[in-house]
Amino acid sequence: MKRIKIITLGCSKNSVDTEHLLAALPPEDFALVTQAPFDYLLYNTCGFIGDAKEESIQAVLEGVEAKKRGEVTKLVVFGCLSERYSAQMPELIPEVDAWFGARDLNPVLAYLGAPASRFISRRQEQRRGYAYLKISEGCDRRCSYCAIPFIRGAHRSVPMEDLVAEARQLVGEGVSELILIAQDTTFYGLDLYGHRALAELLERLSAIDGVERLRIHYSYPSDFPEDVLEQMASNPKVCKYLDIPLQHISDPVLANMHRHIDSAATRSLIARMREKVPGVVLRTTMIVGHPGEGPQEFEELLEFVRWARFERLGAFCYSEEEGTWGASHLKDDVPEEEKRRRLDALMSLQAGISLDFNQSRVGSVERVLVDAVMDGALVCRSFAESPEVDGEILVETERADEKLIGSYIDVRITSADEYDLRAVQL
Repeated sequence: MKRIKIITLGCSKNSVDTEHLLAALPPEDFALVTQAPFDYLLYNTCGFIGDAKEESIQAVLEGVEAKKRGEVTKLVVFGCLSERYSAQMPELIPEVDAWFGARDLNPVLAYLGAPASRFISRRQEQRRGYAYLKISEGCDRRCSYCAIPFIRGAHRSVPMEDLVAEARQLVGEGVSELILIAQDTTFYGLDLYGHRALAELLERLSAIDGVERLRIHYSYPSDFPEDVLEQMASNPKVCKYLDIPLQHISDPVLANMHRHIDSAATRSLIARMREKVPGVVLRTTMIVGHPGEGPQEFEELLEFVRWARFERLGAFCYSEEEGTWGASHLKDDVPEEEKRRRLDALMSLQAGISLDFNQSRVGSVERVLVDAVMDGALVCRSFAESPEVDGEILVETERADEKLIGSYIDVRITSADEYDLRAVQL
Protein backbone atom coordinates (compact mmCIF):
# COMPACT_ATOMS: atom_id res chain seq x y z
CA MET A 1 0.00 0.00 0.00
CA LYS A 2 1.34 3.39 -1.01
CA ARG A 3 0.79 6.00 1.70
CA ILE A 4 -0.48 9.20 0.12
CA LYS A 5 -1.70 12.63 1.18
CA ILE A 6 -3.03 15.50 -0.94
CA ILE A 7 -3.05 19.07 0.36
CA THR A 8 -5.47 21.31 -1.54
CA LEU A 9 -4.95 25.06 -1.80
CA GLY A 10 -7.09 27.67 -3.50
CA CYS A 11 -10.71 27.59 -4.57
CA SER A 12 -13.55 25.08 -4.57
CA LYS A 13 -12.67 24.10 -8.16
CA ASN A 14 -9.35 22.77 -6.88
CA SER A 15 -11.18 20.85 -4.16
CA VAL A 16 -13.26 19.11 -6.84
CA ASP A 17 -10.09 18.19 -8.76
CA THR A 18 -8.62 16.66 -5.62
CA GLU A 19 -11.76 14.64 -4.95
CA HIS A 20 -11.74 13.36 -8.54
CA LEU A 21 -8.09 12.37 -8.17
CA LEU A 22 -8.70 10.60 -4.87
CA ALA A 23 -11.58 8.61 -6.34
CA ALA A 24 -9.36 7.47 -9.21
CA LEU A 25 -6.76 5.89 -6.88
CA PRO A 26 -7.38 2.14 -6.50
CA PRO A 27 -8.10 1.57 -2.79
CA GLU A 28 -6.23 -1.72 -2.83
CA ASP A 29 -3.04 0.13 -3.84
CA PHE A 30 -3.27 3.48 -2.05
CA ALA A 31 -3.90 4.35 1.58
CA LEU A 32 -4.98 7.93 2.30
CA VAL A 33 -3.21 9.00 5.47
CA THR A 34 -2.93 12.19 7.47
CA GLN A 35 0.28 11.54 9.38
CA ALA A 36 3.83 11.04 8.08
CA PRO A 37 5.57 9.11 6.69
CA PHE A 38 4.19 9.61 3.17
CA ASP A 39 5.25 7.73 0.07
CA TYR A 40 3.68 10.56 -1.90
CA LEU A 41 2.85 14.05 -0.67
CA LEU A 42 0.91 16.02 -3.29
CA TYR A 43 0.06 19.72 -3.39
CA ASN A 44 -2.85 20.97 -5.51
CA THR A 45 -1.84 24.61 -5.89
CA CYS A 46 -3.41 27.98 -6.70
CA GLY A 47 -1.78 30.52 -9.01
CA PHE A 48 -4.51 33.13 -9.43
CA ILE A 49 -3.32 36.22 -7.52
CA GLY A 50 -0.30 37.22 -5.46
CA ASP A 51 -1.47 36.13 -2.01
CA ALA A 52 -2.65 32.76 -3.28
CA LYS A 53 0.63 32.15 -5.10
CA GLU A 54 2.62 32.97 -2.00
CA GLU A 55 0.49 30.61 0.08
CA SER A 56 1.03 27.79 -2.41
CA ILE A 57 4.79 28.34 -2.60
CA GLN A 58 5.08 28.45 1.18
CA ALA A 59 3.13 25.21 1.49
CA VAL A 60 5.38 23.46 -1.04
CA LEU A 61 8.48 24.68 0.81
CA GLU A 62 7.06 23.14 3.98
CA GLY A 63 6.78 19.90 2.05
CA VAL A 64 10.43 20.24 1.03
CA GLU A 65 11.41 20.53 4.70
CA ALA A 66 9.34 17.43 5.51
CA LYS A 67 11.16 15.58 2.74
CA LYS A 68 14.52 16.64 4.18
CA ARG A 69 13.43 15.21 7.54
CA GLY A 70 12.74 11.88 5.88
CA GLU A 71 8.94 12.14 6.25
CA VAL A 72 8.25 12.23 2.49
CA THR A 73 9.60 9.99 -0.25
CA LYS A 74 8.15 11.72 -3.31
CA LEU A 75 6.98 15.33 -3.43
CA VAL A 76 4.50 16.11 -6.24
CA VAL A 77 2.98 19.47 -7.22
CA PHE A 78 0.11 20.06 -9.64
CA GLY A 79 -2.60 22.65 -10.23
CA CYS A 80 -2.68 26.29 -11.26
CA LEU A 81 0.68 27.43 -9.87
CA SER A 82 2.68 24.78 -11.69
CA GLU A 83 0.58 25.23 -14.84
CA ARG A 84 1.23 28.97 -14.87
CA TYR A 85 4.93 28.74 -14.02
CA SER A 86 5.85 25.40 -15.56
CA ALA A 87 9.20 26.70 -16.78
CA GLN A 88 10.25 28.51 -13.61
CA MET A 89 9.08 26.35 -10.72
CA PRO A 90 11.32 23.27 -11.30
CA GLU A 91 14.35 25.55 -11.20
CA LEU A 92 13.15 27.48 -8.15
CA ILE A 93 12.28 24.39 -6.09
CA PRO A 94 14.35 21.48 -7.48
CA GLU A 95 13.55 19.31 -4.44
CA VAL A 96 10.09 18.62 -5.91
CA ASP A 97 10.13 15.26 -7.68
CA ALA A 98 7.41 15.96 -10.23
CA TRP A 99 5.46 18.95 -11.52
CA PHE A 100 2.14 18.74 -13.35
CA GLY A 101 -0.33 21.29 -14.67
CA ALA A 102 -4.01 21.94 -14.02
CA ARG A 103 -5.73 20.89 -17.23
CA ASP A 104 -5.37 17.11 -17.07
CA LEU A 105 -5.03 14.91 -13.98
CA ASN A 106 -4.23 11.70 -15.85
CA PRO A 107 -0.46 12.43 -15.99
CA VAL A 108 -0.56 12.65 -12.19
CA LEU A 109 -2.25 9.25 -12.02
CA ALA A 110 0.33 7.79 -14.42
CA TYR A 111 3.17 9.07 -12.24
CA LEU A 112 1.55 7.49 -9.17
CA GLY A 113 1.12 4.19 -11.02
CA ALA A 114 -2.68 4.37 -11.19
CA PRO A 115 -4.85 3.80 -14.29
CA ALA A 116 -6.29 6.68 -16.32
CA SER A 117 -9.75 7.97 -15.43
CA ARG A 118 -12.67 9.96 -16.87
CA PHE A 119 -13.01 11.60 -13.43
CA ILE A 120 -16.73 11.16 -12.87
CA SER A 121 -16.51 9.65 -9.38
CA ARG A 122 -15.62 11.69 -6.30
CA ARG A 123 -14.14 10.86 -2.92
CA GLN A 124 -14.88 13.38 -0.19
CA GLU A 125 -12.52 13.31 2.77
CA GLN A 126 -15.13 14.46 5.26
CA ARG A 127 -18.84 13.86 5.66
CA ARG A 128 -21.03 16.83 4.79
CA GLY A 129 -24.40 17.55 3.24
CA TYR A 130 -23.17 19.64 0.33
CA ALA A 131 -20.73 19.25 -2.54
CA TYR A 132 -19.40 21.41 -5.34
CA LEU A 133 -20.21 20.23 -8.86
CA LYS A 134 -17.79 21.62 -11.45
CA ILE A 135 -19.85 21.86 -14.64
CA SER A 136 -17.14 23.19 -16.95
CA GLU A 137 -13.44 23.96 -17.10
CA GLY A 138 -11.52 26.88 -18.55
CA CYS A 139 -12.83 30.21 -19.81
CA ASP A 140 -13.33 31.96 -23.15
CA ARG A 141 -13.69 35.37 -21.51
CA ARG A 142 -10.69 37.66 -21.67
CA CYS A 143 -11.08 39.97 -18.69
CA SER A 144 -8.02 42.19 -18.69
CA TYR A 145 -7.02 41.45 -15.08
CA CYS A 146 -7.53 37.67 -15.09
CA ALA A 147 -4.96 34.93 -15.62
CA ILE A 148 -7.43 32.03 -15.61
CA PRO A 149 -7.79 31.62 -19.43
CA PHE A 150 -4.09 30.96 -19.95
CA ILE A 151 -3.90 28.79 -16.81
CA ARG A 152 -6.99 26.66 -17.35
CA GLY A 153 -7.38 27.00 -21.10
CA ALA A 154 -10.50 27.43 -23.22
CA HIS A 155 -14.00 26.73 -21.96
CA ARG A 156 -14.94 23.04 -21.93
CA SER A 157 -18.35 21.92 -20.66
CA VAL A 158 -18.71 18.59 -18.87
CA PRO A 159 -21.31 16.44 -20.66
CA MET A 160 -24.67 16.58 -18.92
CA GLU A 161 -24.88 12.80 -18.52
CA ASP A 162 -21.52 12.77 -16.72
CA LEU A 163 -22.69 15.49 -14.33
CA VAL A 164 -25.90 13.60 -13.60
CA ALA A 165 -23.89 10.43 -12.88
CA GLU A 166 -21.52 12.36 -10.61
CA ALA A 167 -24.44 13.97 -8.81
CA ARG A 168 -26.15 10.61 -8.27
CA GLN A 169 -22.99 9.23 -6.66
CA LEU A 170 -22.70 12.24 -4.35
CA VAL A 171 -26.36 12.00 -3.36
CA GLY A 172 -25.88 8.30 -2.64
CA GLU A 173 -23.19 9.30 -0.13
CA GLY A 174 -25.45 11.71 1.73
CA VAL A 175 -25.04 14.96 -0.24
CA SER A 176 -28.28 16.89 -0.69
CA GLU A 177 -27.06 20.34 -1.79
CA LEU A 178 -25.12 20.68 -5.04
CA ILE A 179 -23.28 23.94 -5.66
CA LEU A 180 -22.68 24.45 -9.38
CA ILE A 181 -19.30 26.04 -10.11
CA ALA A 182 -17.15 26.88 -13.12
CA GLN A 183 -15.11 29.81 -14.33
CA ASP A 184 -18.43 31.00 -15.82
CA THR A 185 -21.50 28.85 -15.16
CA THR A 186 -23.67 30.80 -17.64
CA PHE A 187 -21.42 29.65 -20.53
CA TYR A 188 -22.32 26.03 -19.81
CA GLY A 189 -23.30 23.98 -22.87
CA LEU A 190 -22.30 26.38 -25.65
CA ASP A 191 -19.46 24.15 -26.85
CA LEU A 192 -21.38 20.87 -26.57
CA TYR A 193 -24.95 21.77 -27.43
CA GLY A 194 -24.70 25.04 -29.32
CA HIS A 195 -26.67 26.99 -26.74
CA ARG A 196 -26.49 27.98 -23.07
CA ALA A 197 -27.82 24.92 -21.29
CA LEU A 198 -27.57 25.84 -17.59
CA ALA A 199 -31.35 25.91 -17.14
CA GLU A 200 -31.65 22.47 -18.75
CA LEU A 201 -28.93 21.14 -16.47
CA LEU A 202 -30.78 22.48 -13.44
CA GLU A 203 -33.88 20.59 -14.55
CA ARG A 204 -31.93 17.35 -15.02
CA LEU A 205 -30.23 17.62 -11.62
CA SER A 206 -33.42 18.57 -9.78
CA ALA A 207 -35.05 15.38 -11.05
CA ILE A 208 -32.57 13.27 -9.03
CA ASP A 209 -34.16 11.81 -5.90
CA GLY A 210 -32.31 13.10 -2.88
CA VAL A 211 -31.30 16.46 -4.34
CA GLU A 212 -32.79 19.11 -2.06
CA ARG A 213 -30.92 22.23 -3.17
CA LEU A 214 -29.13 23.47 -6.27
CA ARG A 215 -27.07 26.63 -5.88
CA ILE A 216 -25.39 28.62 -8.67
CA HIS A 217 -21.98 30.29 -8.31
CA TYR A 218 -19.72 32.31 -10.60
CA SER A 219 -22.21 33.59 -13.19
CA TYR A 220 -21.07 36.19 -15.70
CA PRO A 221 -23.44 39.15 -16.12
CA SER A 222 -23.02 39.70 -19.87
CA ASP A 223 -25.64 37.78 -21.90
CA PHE A 224 -27.06 36.22 -18.75
CA PRO A 225 -29.50 33.41 -19.71
CA GLU A 226 -32.98 34.54 -18.65
CA ASP A 227 -34.32 30.97 -18.50
CA VAL A 228 -32.10 30.45 -15.44
CA LEU A 229 -34.18 33.09 -13.65
CA GLU A 230 -37.30 31.13 -14.58
CA GLN A 231 -35.81 28.05 -12.95
CA MET A 232 -34.95 30.02 -9.82
CA ALA A 233 -38.48 31.42 -9.63
CA SER A 234 -40.39 28.19 -10.30
CA ASN A 235 -38.21 25.21 -9.37
CA PRO A 236 -38.34 24.68 -5.58
CA LYS A 237 -35.00 22.87 -5.60
CA VAL A 238 -33.10 25.79 -7.19
CA CYS A 239 -32.05 28.21 -4.48
CA LYS A 240 -33.15 31.80 -4.89
CA TYR A 241 -29.47 32.66 -4.54
CA LEU A 242 -27.00 33.71 -7.19
CA ASP A 243 -23.29 34.42 -7.07
CA ILE A 244 -22.69 36.90 -9.90
CA PRO A 245 -19.29 38.66 -9.78
CA LEU A 246 -19.79 42.13 -11.28
CA GLN A 247 -16.35 43.58 -10.41
CA HIS A 248 -17.41 47.22 -10.99
CA ILE A 249 -20.14 49.56 -12.26
CA SER A 250 -18.29 52.52 -13.78
CA ASP A 251 -18.26 52.38 -17.59
CA PRO A 252 -14.60 53.44 -17.97
CA VAL A 253 -13.48 50.80 -15.46
CA LEU A 254 -15.69 48.10 -17.00
CA ALA A 255 -14.21 48.94 -20.40
CA ASN A 256 -10.67 48.64 -19.02
CA MET A 257 -11.65 45.32 -17.45
CA HIS A 258 -13.01 44.00 -20.80
CA ARG A 259 -16.24 42.94 -19.12
CA HIS A 260 -18.41 43.40 -22.25
CA ILE A 261 -21.23 44.97 -20.26
CA ASP A 262 -21.90 48.56 -19.24
CA SER A 263 -23.44 50.24 -16.22
CA ALA A 264 -26.94 50.57 -17.69
CA ALA A 265 -27.12 46.88 -18.69
CA THR A 266 -25.81 45.83 -15.28
CA ARG A 267 -28.43 47.87 -13.44
CA SER A 268 -31.15 46.54 -15.72
CA LEU A 269 -30.05 42.95 -15.05
CA ILE A 270 -30.11 43.41 -11.28
CA ALA A 271 -33.57 44.99 -11.49
CA ARG A 272 -34.89 42.07 -13.58
CA MET A 273 -33.47 39.56 -11.14
CA ARG A 274 -35.21 41.27 -8.23
CA GLU A 275 -38.46 41.44 -10.21
CA LYS A 276 -38.49 37.93 -11.68
CA VAL A 277 -37.20 36.14 -8.56
CA PRO A 278 -38.81 37.81 -5.53
CA GLY A 279 -36.68 37.34 -2.43
CA VAL A 280 -33.55 36.43 -4.39
CA VAL A 281 -30.29 36.68 -2.47
CA LEU A 282 -27.53 38.16 -4.62
CA ARG A 283 -23.85 37.75 -3.92
CA THR A 284 -21.22 39.65 -5.88
CA THR A 285 -17.54 40.59 -5.80
CA MET A 286 -15.92 43.91 -6.63
CA ILE A 287 -12.38 45.00 -7.47
CA VAL A 288 -11.20 48.34 -6.08
CA GLY A 289 -8.21 50.28 -7.33
CA HIS A 290 -8.35 48.92 -10.89
CA PRO A 291 -6.60 51.10 -13.49
CA GLY A 292 -9.02 53.81 -14.51
CA GLU A 293 -10.74 53.96 -11.13
CA GLY A 294 -10.38 57.52 -9.90
CA PRO A 295 -12.29 59.10 -7.01
CA GLN A 296 -15.36 59.69 -9.21
CA GLU A 297 -15.49 56.09 -10.43
CA PHE A 298 -15.12 54.79 -6.88
CA GLU A 299 -17.96 57.02 -5.66
CA GLU A 300 -20.08 55.61 -8.48
CA LEU A 301 -19.30 52.14 -7.20
CA LEU A 302 -20.39 53.08 -3.67
CA GLU A 303 -23.60 54.61 -4.99
CA PHE A 304 -24.34 51.45 -6.97
CA VAL A 305 -23.85 49.23 -3.91
CA ARG A 306 -26.21 51.49 -1.93
CA TRP A 307 -28.79 51.12 -4.70
CA ALA A 308 -28.42 47.38 -5.35
CA ARG A 309 -28.19 46.40 -1.67
CA PHE A 310 -26.50 43.08 -2.33
CA GLU A 311 -27.20 40.67 0.48
CA ARG A 312 -23.64 39.35 0.12
CA LEU A 313 -20.60 41.17 -1.22
CA GLY A 314 -16.88 40.46 -1.21
CA ALA A 315 -14.13 42.68 -2.55
CA PHE A 316 -10.40 42.76 -3.11
CA CYS A 317 -7.75 45.19 -4.25
CA TYR A 318 -6.52 45.08 -7.81
CA SER A 319 -3.17 43.37 -8.23
CA GLU A 320 -1.30 43.41 -11.51
CA GLU A 321 -0.85 39.88 -12.80
CA GLU A 322 1.92 39.17 -15.28
CA GLY A 323 0.75 37.78 -18.59
CA THR A 324 -2.63 39.50 -18.49
CA TRP A 325 -3.73 42.17 -20.95
CA GLY A 326 -4.02 44.67 -18.12
CA ALA A 327 -0.44 44.15 -17.01
CA SER A 328 0.91 44.96 -20.46
CA HIS A 329 -1.51 47.72 -21.49
CA LEU A 330 -2.71 49.49 -18.32
CA LYS A 331 -0.80 51.40 -15.68
CA ASP A 332 -1.40 50.25 -12.10
CA ASP A 333 -1.75 53.86 -10.99
CA VAL A 334 -3.73 53.66 -7.74
CA PRO A 335 -1.39 53.64 -4.70
CA GLU A 336 -1.66 50.61 -2.45
CA GLU A 337 -2.63 52.75 0.53
CA GLU A 338 -5.49 54.28 -1.46
CA LYS A 339 -6.62 50.84 -2.64
CA ARG A 340 -6.81 49.71 0.97
CA ARG A 341 -8.73 52.85 1.99
CA ARG A 342 -11.28 52.24 -0.76
CA LEU A 343 -11.60 48.58 0.17
CA ASP A 344 -12.28 49.50 3.80
CA ALA A 345 -14.88 52.09 2.76
CA LEU A 346 -16.68 49.65 0.49
CA MET A 347 -16.73 46.85 3.06
CA SER A 348 -17.88 49.25 5.80
CA LEU A 349 -20.82 50.22 3.60
CA GLN A 350 -21.59 46.58 2.86
CA ALA A 351 -21.44 45.64 6.56
CA GLY A 352 -24.43 47.88 7.22
CA ILE A 353 -26.38 46.44 4.28
CA SER A 354 -25.62 42.87 5.37
CA LEU A 355 -26.63 43.69 8.95
CA ASP A 356 -29.96 45.09 7.77
CA PHE A 357 -30.65 41.97 5.72
CA ASN A 358 -29.74 39.56 8.50
CA GLN A 359 -31.69 41.46 11.14
CA SER A 360 -34.76 41.51 8.90
CA ARG A 361 -34.87 37.73 9.34
CA VAL A 362 -35.03 37.79 13.15
CA GLY A 363 -38.20 36.03 14.26
CA SER A 364 -38.63 34.12 11.01
CA VAL A 365 -38.74 30.33 10.72
CA GLU A 366 -36.24 28.90 8.24
CA ARG A 367 -35.28 25.47 6.97
CA VAL A 368 -31.55 24.94 7.36
CA LEU A 369 -28.96 22.34 6.46
CA VAL A 370 -26.66 21.17 9.25
CA ASP A 371 -23.03 21.47 8.16
CA ALA A 372 -21.17 20.77 11.38
CA VAL A 373 -21.31 20.53 15.16
CA MET A 374 -19.13 22.97 17.08
CA ASP A 375 -18.97 23.76 20.81
CA GLY A 376 -22.37 22.24 21.48
CA ALA A 377 -24.10 24.15 18.67
CA LEU A 378 -25.21 23.17 15.18
CA VAL A 379 -23.55 25.10 12.37
CA CYS A 380 -26.21 25.52 9.69
CA ARG A 381 -27.14 27.35 6.50
CA SER A 382 -30.39 28.35 4.86
CA PHE A 383 -30.82 28.92 1.11
CA ALA A 384 -29.42 32.42 1.74
CA GLU A 385 -25.96 31.26 2.87
CA SER A 386 -23.36 29.48 0.77
CA PRO A 387 -20.57 27.60 2.54
CA GLU A 388 -17.13 29.11 3.06
CA VAL A 389 -18.01 32.54 1.62
CA ASP A 390 -21.09 33.58 3.63
CA GLY A 391 -22.01 33.64 7.29
CA GLU A 392 -23.59 30.80 9.25
CA ILE A 393 -26.63 30.14 11.38
CA LEU A 394 -25.59 28.88 14.81
CA VAL A 395 -28.32 26.83 16.43
CA GLU A 396 -28.26 26.29 20.16
CA THR A 397 -29.68 22.90 20.99
CA GLU A 398 -29.41 20.11 23.52
CA ARG A 399 -29.18 17.64 20.65
CA ALA A 400 -25.86 18.68 19.06
CA ASP A 401 -25.26 15.24 17.60
CA GLU A 402 -22.86 14.79 14.67
CA LYS A 403 -25.40 12.37 13.20
CA LEU A 404 -27.40 15.47 12.29
CA ILE A 405 -24.74 16.61 9.78
CA GLY A 406 -26.33 16.61 6.35
CA SER A 407 -29.89 16.76 7.64
CA TYR A 408 -32.44 19.57 7.51
CA ILE A 409 -34.12 21.12 10.52
CA ASP A 410 -36.52 24.00 11.11
CA VAL A 411 -35.24 26.87 13.25
CA ARG A 412 -36.37 30.27 14.43
CA ILE A 413 -33.88 33.12 13.98
CA THR A 414 -33.32 34.87 17.33
CA SER A 415 -30.50 37.37 16.63
CA ALA A 416 -28.12 38.47 13.91
CA ASP A 417 -25.01 40.50 13.19
CA GLU A 418 -23.57 41.45 9.79
CA TYR A 419 -22.10 37.98 9.30
CA ASP A 420 -23.81 35.28 11.35
CA LEU A 421 -27.22 34.54 12.78
CA ARG A 422 -28.32 32.66 15.86
CA ALA A 423 -31.38 30.45 16.10
CA VAL A 424 -33.19 27.85 18.16
CA GLN A 425 -34.40 24.54 16.85
CA LEU A 426 -38.15 24.05 16.64
